[in-house]
Amino acid sequence: MTLQGRPAPVLVGCSHGTDSPAGRAAIRALLDDVRAARPDLDVREAFVDVQEPAVGDVVDAAVLPRPRGEGRDAVVVPLLLSAGFHVHVDVTEAVAGRGPDAGRAARTGALGPDPRLVDVLVDRLADAALAGGDAVVLAAAGSSDARSAQAVEEVLAGLRARVPAPVTVGYGSMARPSVGEAVAAARASGAARVVVAAYLLAPGFFLDRLREAGADVVTAPLAPDPRLTAVVLDRYAAGAAEIAGTSPAPASAAQHPLRPAE
Repeated sequence: MTLQGRPAPVLVGCSHGTDSPAGRAAIRALLDDVRAARPDLDVREAFVDVQEPAVGDVVDAAVLPRPRGEGRDAVVVPLLLSAGFHVHVDVTEAVAGRGPDAGRAARTGALGPDPRLVDVLVDRLADAALAGGDAVVLAAAGSSDARSAQAVEEVLAGLRARVPAPVTVGYGSMARPSVGEAVAAARASGAARVVVAAYLLAPGFFLDRLREAGADVVTAPLAPDPRLTAVVLDRYAAGAAEIAGTSPAPASAAQHPLRPAE
């Protein structure tokens, strides 16, 4: 695959970063699945916090010209479920222009909202044996960015349409209600069990906090999952099309009406 005679852009999968070995393994597995699905692509890992290499350094390594070759193009796919500060500031700055001799770079939207993420959440709740009389708390990491909260609300609406139980939302930080408050409210409503649907990509700090919030069950995070692989590749296709100045590949827009928060 080439764009205007150039090699396909490097796919930079940029996650938050975590100290959790399980969390690191989950993100690595997601990117390994992307590589397996598209062995023709150069897939690289980057982070906005905690881990190295930093996303700006990975983009530099791809797009800056070298003595024995010109820079490649690069598409940064934020491996984040909602677009907040890290997407709008950190990743946006990482793809800023680097001069006429450098390759081109673009960032995509976050992975969510997307109905395939709702599908994964529904499956995680099925794994938790969700039953009549239970209540569900959709637990998101939280952000001070209103666009992130709106993206979570879209996923909440999608989950409510699919789950035969009351579904509310709680946040790990930066927004209210907190997960603990949402769990307490669901418990006070008389629910037989309170099940937290972890709207998190991988294990780590926030998942540990969810397990301390007083719920009866906390579902597993979303990654890795083949549907996430498809979302990552769809975001990449849109970014590659932006670099090429063409329209994105047609599949996802028609099939998946919830679009990523830009």
